[in-house]
Amino acid sequence: MDYETPVRNWLCKIMFRQDRCRSDPPLSSAQRLRGFYVTFWQIMGFGDQGWAADMLRATVSTCTIALCGFLFGGVIGCLGCWAKLSRYSVLHWLADLYTTVLRGVPDLLVIYLFYFGSSMVLTQVAQSLGVNGFMGLPAFLIGFLAISVVCGAYQIEVLRGAFGSVPPGSIEAGRSLGLGGFKLLLLVVAPQALRFALPGLGNIWLLVLKESALISVVGMVELMRQSQIGAGATHQPFYFYATAGALYFLISLSSSHLIGRLERRLSLPMRRA
Repeated sequence: MDYETPVRNWLCKIMFRQDRCRSDPPLSSAQRLRGFYVTFWQIMGFGDQGWAADMLRATVSTCTIALCGFLFGGVIGCLGCWAKLSRYSVLHWLADLYTTVLRGVPDLLVIYLFYFGSSMVLTQVAQSLGVNGFMGLPAFLIGFLAISVVCGAYQIEVLRGAFGSVPPGSIEAGRSLGLGGFKLLLLVVAPQALRFALPGLGNIWLLVLKESALISVVGMVELMRQSQIGAGATHQPFYFYATAGALYFLISLSSSHLIGRLERRLSLPMRRA
């Protein structure tokens, strides 16, 4: 007689609950897959218990801060490129120092410096005015400034290389037509330089889009931060991080498609020539 099974059931009833001692049949692969999809759509749906609306709002925040930082970084890039191509050695030295430092330190460190540095300065100013307590900049502004200065350092080098790639014959042809100064830059040099710079600027945009996830360390609720919040609330981290990865991929894929179309459009005059 086999005494092992009755003894095991008796011990299970004493040590555990009755329902944990039942031997339920194992689930099939189709049942497990269906359960996965049902749980995923319950969490990522547009209902009272779903997180889809929050994830979409976080996606908009990610695109907004990345685009604002990239555009303002373009302003910094144009000014830095002008300084590097300037005849004044002081401006060239300052621009070279800026690009060397910003490209040589981690982006996360730049965010921390903006966060703690601005908080320290604002707190000291507030205390000197008789206001006690912690003072700091909004998380969006910190992220915007950090992304802009880092992105601007890379755009300086891309634009400098693009302007250096413009054929000298085009500049001479423009001067022979009576163009000079700003008109020569606007009508002859800038369009050709933009065509050369567009691939590099596209790569920088994709890097900025991914680096925007670092802004979550200062409390801004963007896509990565929203994924962390949802994972902690539901204890289902895979669903949120997989959804965030899919959204990042879709944004990058759409951006690459638009940049590719713009490159082909700008290269039409050269093909016709």
